[in-house]
Amino acid sequence: MNALRLIAREITGLFVDDERLALSILAVVGLCALAAFGLPGQPLLVEALLTLGCLGVLAASVRQGAARK
Repeated sequence: MNALRLIAREITGLFVDDERLALSILAVVGLCALAAFGLPGQPLLVEALLTLGCLGVLAASVRQGAARK
């Protein structure tokens, strides 16, 4: 029973461990959705914003995590 609890806790931790990362990704997706509605003829621009925004957020999170350790 303890093993199941430990596994469930680890799986949950994968999704809610870094709240700042999750909120930042949601903010990037939201801003890109607004850009998609504001720039309907520019799908490549919105795609680039989404890709670069998510990569930037991930890089900042990794850099911050490395600084903590």
